Amino acid sequence: MHIRSALIFLLIIGGIPSFTYAQIPVLEDCPVPVDIKRATPRLKFMDSRDRQFKTVIRDAAKGPINFAGHHILATWGCGANCVMASAVDVKSGMVRSLPFSVSGWPLNVTEPLSFRPDSCLLIVRGSRNESTERGTYYYMFDGQAFKLYIAPERSE
Repeated sequence: MHIRSALIFLLIIGGIPSFTYAQIPVLEDCPVPVDIKRATPRLKFMDSRDRQFKTVIRDAAKGPINFAGHHILATWGCGANCVMASAVDVKSGMVRSLPFSVSGWPLNVTEPLSFRPDSCLLIVRGSRNESTERGTYYYMFDGQAFKLYIAPERSE
C-alpha cells in the first residue's frame, strides 16, 4: 500500500518513479475511476498518423471504455506481428497516438498491449518501432501523452 501511495503522489506531481525489479508496476498501481460512456464527441485528431488511421479509430470509438477511465484504446494491425494504437478521450474527442508501433513480441504473448478500463498503465511487450531491442515497457497515460514508466531488462 505504501508503494501505491508513493506512486500516486509522484504521478500527481509529475515525477516518473524508478523501480527495482521487485517493484515492477502492475495495472493496479495506476488506478483511475471509470466513467459511464455517453455519446463520443467529434474526434479531434492531433497528428498525421491518427488522421491516416481515422476510420479504424472512429470504429473503435463506438465501443466501450477500455482504458484509463474515460478513454478507448484503439488498436490495429500494421503488418505481420505488428500493432499500433491511439487513445480516444470520450469526453473531449481528443485522439492521442501511441508514439511507436509494437512488433516482435514473444511467441507466448498473444496480446502485446495490456491495459484495463480502471488503470492508466499500458504494458507493452515486444520491440518499439521495429527495433532489435525487445522487452517489456511500462507507460503511464496522463490523458495527454504516454510517458515511459520503466524499461526493465530486455528479453532475447
